[in-house]
Formats: sequence, structure tokens, C-alpha cells
Amino acid sequence: MNLRQYEYALAVAEEGSMTAAAERLGVTQPSLSQQIGTLEKHLGVQLFTRTPSGVTVTVAGRAFLAQAEIATTASRRAITAARAANGELAGELIMAVHMGLGARQLPQVLGQLRNRHPKLQVTLHEEPDPADMERLVRQGTLDMILVHRFPAGCTFDTHILGEEAYVAVLPKGHPLLSDGAAPRLEDLASEGWIRFRSASLLDDYLARLLANAGLSPHTVARASQISTAVRLVAQGLGVTVVPASAIPEGFEELACPLLPSLTEPVLVGVRRNPGSAETAMLDHLNQQNWCGTSLLCQPATD
Repeated sequence: MNLRQYEYALAVAEEGSMTAAAERLGVTQPSLSQQIGTLEKHLGVQLFTRTPSGVTVTVAGRAFLAQAEIATTASRRAITAARAANGELAGELIMAVHMGLGARQLPQVLGQLRNRHPKLQVTLHEEPDPADMERLVRQGTLDMILVHRFPAGCTFDTHILGEEAYVAVLPKGHPLLSDGAAPRLEDLASEGWIRFRSASLLDDYLARLLANAGLSPHTVARASQISTAVRLVAQGLGVTVVPASAIPEGFEELACPLLPSLTEPVLVGVRRNPGSAETAMLDHLNQQNWCGTSLLCQPATD
């Protein structure tokens, strides 16, 4: 029994399919099945129930995988720490990011890290639902998180990067865009709204925002990506509200600040006793502008 088998079992559980897990791991499906069978035989329990549509994790499997996650995470961090002590920043850093955060900044940060530390691999869990984020935190696999609010049970050290402006996105030619004045949410009461995936953090935020303004929006479409929502607005389907920095390039002219201005703190959480990889990532994150593009950072005034 070895850590590689642990990683195989974790991949199968995450993918829900031997075939998909084998493709992700870069091994053949028969080889993966054999390794899982060997692991189950050694443990004396069945980790997965095989079905025509894939696999499901057994009760014994869930108990095993929780500890396997801890073991593989400890191994990964031990390797990274050993190499860092030898003057080489290498290994893997795992980070979860809330929907819409860092859309402009993270590519720059990752590019800079890659140039300076080519052997450091960064794995991003993008746009997890609140339940997924809490699960990742409980598992202890995350090294860092980039969020507006910390998930329940998170004990990471908190660093404030700045404040993110939230802006309205309106179709080209909309009267509220042409008059140059920052609209209020109430001005958009009769509009159709582009919402986001149900139970996602961004849709929960938007729902609270509209409810607090006393609005009962007519939802015309839902999108799982901010870039898709903005493009739907550009086609005249409706309006939406998104983080300023998440506006895709080329669509900035459709965005306008709201009155009163909307901002949310941008927080990065770092695990206790961080290594050199987390420190390097934090340094690069601190060098970024976290209020969005300069065009959209102008605060609205009463």
C-alpha cells in the first residue's frame, strides 16, 4: 500500500468514474482498476460500488478517503518544504477561489510565479459552491483561499488585499449608460436580470442585494460564468451586477458604478505554518490592484 494508490482512490472518488479518473491520471483504465482492487484487498474492505454508470463511494470508502486526503496533503507539503529548505521552490500549492475574484489578477500572479519558480505547480479550485468550499476547508487540503468572506470553520490566517468594486452591466445603448450618471438598483427594477448558478456565492450575493433594495427581479437567464453573463447582457438579454475585475476585456464600456457604491473586501486566507510557496504567492497577490480596472474604480458619490 502506497501514497500513489491513495491518490488513485481519491481521483476515482472525485471523478465518479474509473475511465475519467484514468484519463486524468494518465494511466490506463485496466491498470487503475487493478491498483484499486489491490488497495481494497490490502484493506479488507470495498471502497467503491461499481455500477453501469460509474462508481459510488462506500461507507468504508468515505472513512478511508478522509484519511487518505490528509496523508497525501502531508506528503505534498513535506516534499515542498524539503525542496524549499534546499533553496528550490517546487512542489504543489492548492488554492480555492470564489467566483469572479482574481479574474484579471491571478493570471498575472501565476505568470510571475512561473517565471521565478518554474518547478512550483499551482492548482486552483475555481468557483466552488459554499458547500464545496467548506468541504475543501474541512478536508485540510487547501493551502490558501481567495474570498470575500471566510467559509464556516476556516482557521486560516487572514490578509486583506483590498476592496473589490461591484458594478452594473447594461446593454450597449442603454439610457443609463449614455447619461453618464451612476444608477441606483431601483432604476433597474423593470429590467430582466441575468442571474448565476443557483446556490453559487455570486447568485446568493445578488439575491441579497436585490432583496435589500426591495426588488423582485425578473430572471431571464442564468449563467455559470461571469464572462457568459456579460456576453448575454451585451446581446441585450438583460442586466446584471458583477465584480469589476471580472468584466472580460472589450466589454468595459458596458459597466458602470452603482449609487451608492458597492464594494466587498478581498481576503486571502493562508494555512497556519505556511511554507515558502504560500509566502511567495502572498507577496505576488499583495502587488496587484484589487479594486478592478482603473476605469471602474472611480467611486460613486451621492
